[in-house]
Amino acid sequence: MPSPLIPKFDNFGLKENDVTDEQLYLSRRKFIGQGALAGSLAFASYLPLWAHAKASQKQGKFAAAQRSYDHKEALTRLEDITSYNNFYELGTDKSDPKTNADALQTSPWNIRIEGECAKPGNYTLEDILAPHTLEERIYKLRCVEAWSMIIPWIGFPLADLLKRFEPNSDAKYVAFETLYDKKNPLPGQKRKVVPWPYREGLRMDEAMNPLSFMAVGLYGDTLPNQNGAPIRLVVPWKYGFKSIKSIVKIRFSKTEPQTSWNDIAPREYGFYSNVNPTVNHPRWSQKRERRIGELFKVPTEMFNGYEKEVAHLYKGMDLKKFY
Repeated sequence: MPSPLIPKFDNFGLKENDVTDEQLYLSRRKFIGQGALAGSLAFASYLPLWAHAKASQKQGKFAAAQRSYDHKEALTRLEDITSYNNFYELGTDKSDPKTNADALQTSPWNIRIEGECAKPGNYTLEDILAPHTLEERIYKLRCVEAWSMIIPWIGFPLADLLKRFEPNSDAKYVAFETLYDKKNPLPGQKRKVVPWPYREGLRMDEAMNPLSFMAVGLYGDTLPNQNGAPIRLVVPWKYGFKSIKSIVKIRFSKTEPQTSWNDIAPREYGFYSNVNPTVNHPRWSQKRERRIGELFKVPTEMFNGYEKEVAHLYKGMDLKKFY
């Protein structure tokens, strides 16, 4: 069983200590003060909720070690994070995912592992989670639409998951797919907004980078359906559409996988899609962004502020082609 105590992780200057309206988050921290043993027992009682939770309801809480952060920005409010979403499987308007969250059934949940690895197969969500120690990481999420959020994710490194399946030397890329049931499509999948299922991918060295993260919760709770329950990818130096939600398939590939938005509009959405303020979207500037919940725009940072950690991955490549 994973430990409920979250190891220290460099949160890249982002903080949560000036958020005052999240009683859930604060009460969770008070709970931790009762001791590690009590936290372990509590986590054990929450774990079965993954298998039995009802869609759109809070599915339990994760105990997290208390830490402090040093940054000028506060977290985006939970209310905003969970009500302003791009999740086209549940609808194209920003409010649709929350409205239609009940349609996403997250139990039981299985993930298919395929391709260039020694241990392919079907794995339950419990199989996927069991060996991993959960961490809390505060990342910036930057949408290609020029808005952003500061989100406290709960999860574990993508690299730790991928290593378990023993990818071989031919595994140059990792591809992901979102849930799609042709016989019982989700509300947004009844329209051909994108070719279903939604697909995304990373180069193997990107996937193995320490920043790449598999999220199963946010703000101390398990993921709300509208945010990609029960498990999603978070790649903080890339535009948000790369962070695929509600994952049901992971495939190790020799060649660059097809990805949904790159297939639909390659001139507007590249395979890499790293956050880059010097390269505009064909229809709007990427130089500035609006934090959801705030009035004024702020400058966009190269690689979304994670340049030190990821720039080496793209040495010798033309930055203007990253889009």
